[in-house]
Amino acid sequence: MNRSTRAVCLLVAMGAAATPVMSQSVQEMPKPPVARKVAKVTEIHGRKLADDYFWLREKSSPEVVSYLEAENAYTDAVMKPTEALQATLYKEMLSRIQQTDANVPYRDGDYFYYSRTEAGKQYPIFARKRGSLDAKEEVTVDLNELGKNEKFIALGAYTVSNDGNLLAYSVDTTGFREYELFVKDLRTGELLPDRLGKVRQAIWATDDKTLFYVVEDHAKRPYRVYRHTLGEAKAKDELVYEEKDEIFRVSAYRSRSRGYVFIGSTSFTTTEYHYVPADRPAEPLKAIAARAPGHEYYPDHRGDLFYVRSNEGGRRNFRLVAVPASDPRKENWKEIVPHREEVMLEDFDLFANFLVRSERRDGLQVLSITDLRDEKSHEIAFPEPVYSASVGQNVEFATDTLRFGYQSFVTPSSVFDYDMRTRTRELKKQQPVLGDFDPKRYASERVYAKAPDGTRVPVSLVYRKDVKRDGKAPLLLRGYGSYGAPSSVTFDGNRLSLLDRGVVFALAHIRGGGDLGKAWYEDGKLMKKKNTFTDFIAAAEHLVAEKYTSRDRLVATGGSAGGLLMGAVTNMRPDLFKAVVTYVPFVDVMNTMLDASIPLTVGEYEEWGNPNEKEAFEYMLSYSPYDNLEKKAYPSMLVKTSLNDSQVMYWEPAKYVAKLRTLKTDENPLLLKTNMAGGHGGSSGRYDALEDLAFDYAFIL
Repeated sequence: MNRSTRAVCLLVAMGAAATPVMSQSVQEMPKPPVARKVAKVTEIHGRKLADDYFWLREKSSPEVVSYLEAENAYTDAVMKPTEALQATLYKEMLSRIQQTDANVPYRDGDYFYYSRTEAGKQYPIFARKRGSLDAKEEVTVDLNELGKNEKFIALGAYTVSNDGNLLAYSVDTTGFREYELFVKDLRTGELLPDRLGKVRQAIWATDDKTLFYVVEDHAKRPYRVYRHTLGEAKAKDELVYEEKDEIFRVSAYRSRSRGYVFIGSTSFTTTEYHYVPADRPAEPLKAIAARAPGHEYYPDHRGDLFYVRSNEGGRRNFRLVAVPASDPRKENWKEIVPHREEVMLEDFDLFANFLVRSERRDGLQVLSITDLRDEKSHEIAFPEPVYSASVGQNVEFATDTLRFGYQSFVTPSSVFDYDMRTRTRELKKQQPVLGDFDPKRYASERVYAKAPDGTRVPVSLVYRKDVKRDGKAPLLLRGYGSYGAPSSVTFDGNRLSLLDRGVVFALAHIRGGGDLGKAWYEDGKLMKKKNTFTDFIAAAEHLVAEKYTSRDRLVATGGSAGGLLMGAVTNMRPDLFKAVVTYVPFVDVMNTMLDASIPLTVGEYEEWGNPNEKEAFEYMLSYSPYDNLEKKAYPSMLVKTSLNDSQVMYWEPAKYVAKLRTLKTDENPLLLKTNMAGGHGGSSGRYDALEDLAFDYAFIL
């Protein structure tokens, strides 16, 4: 598209609020790249799906790489007038961060473990101290050292043997989540010869020489568990469990009691767990309960009992039962916590004398504690109307102390140690926010939008108290709404760079997420998926109607499955948003879900539907963003992806942008930015990630 001129509009601080200011310079705009068309047609259910940009899937093709680089160059050229703003944003966000810092140590046996950062270094350093926090530090893993010759590095597994002498850890240097497992002798710092390849998880048995580990198939589905004995060749490793049904994914964990290793096979609707005593790792696996369609259950161990969170019998918000570990058949299950329609039992944690339940009520998290000696229960009280609270790192089993995290839109992330016996708490650390940050300057609240079917949709907001509600404030609205994942209210020190420029931030708790329990999730998946999109649109319309913002100042954002949301609502209501920023967006729904070789596809039939079934195909096709692009005006758009993303392949957003360029009738910017070395989460280095965010904020502003 040939754009002749464009003035760059920057949002600058004017005292406490913000005013849009038009720059004085007007420049000639570059021309965007044009991807060639190669006709490809898929015929299914009597329909023909045209895909002129299928060729962009050829990752190894120089033409594909050249096209992505040309898009990056175009994006940089369009954004060049904002470079000063990007530098300002980066500098002020960095100035709030305590660059040399450490997290709160947790105890595991004789050691205190923690990670820390150093100014100027991209990655954390993992370390421990024996017996006391005053003891000499032992560095266990330094990602800066491991990644000094890499463009990307991420830590996967990190598990220490029972005696504290050995560390099994894995690293990914591709961004494609291909983690190679190493075993390190922490006494000498030497790596053992045991290297187990691409491993998702690793679990120690009690003998400190047996490792259970999980591997993936060709489509990156975790599907096998092996048992490895240190010092022996990998070829001798015994296959312990294999899941052949592609709907299911395998995982493993060890109980906090350290008594058992659990191996789970889970889909979006059904689970099955096997177990083996950790001190007898060679014994054959036994099942807790055979899988049954629609039955999800999740076990843990204490004493001579297994505790099981189960939704059997239509109990969508789950109940908790206990059963003898010696005979865990369902007929022996005894109810401990009943199912409640108004409360979602999200998880539970067992200690020697206590049961901690993580629940969600009215969209807010609740931590409920039961003393198992007298069965008395209480809840931890939290001071704000909108917040997030969650159980933290709790390795020790025989303890009265629960570590939990708390934060809100205005309260930085905080770590507490809570005495479950005396009901007292101690703040161990609150995330430092350097500079003149004062939480009293900001207000947060929750409002409710009305969806087309009458459902009340919660929306959480934060803004400076001196921002007027007159429709003139810019607003950034974020959404997700998939997989039953709640959209948590969290603190973000970087977000202050928006709030202090007068931007209102809003989070829509739409259906498809788990914000209001299992029913909320199920009302936004499969053949009800469009509720997710109409909920978000209702939230946006409500915020405009209530004068938190106006359409010409409203920006929408979401990533991954939230990128599907962005693509769908932009097609449905392009007039509602000034701009859209979408990250690693799942926008090519039909082509992806029809290709079983792509990671995640088959397992996600239970989330989106199986397009090989005509009814599901027709419904999915009706909202698939790529397939529903039209010749009409669209908002300004920034589409971001990563070349090495293993969850949403780079070609989805690349194809989406290429096609949209041929259809859009407006003169608004359409930018594609590909991280050529990143993964699903973008850049791995913290300074690189901050530069990326400064770029995004500059586009938004």
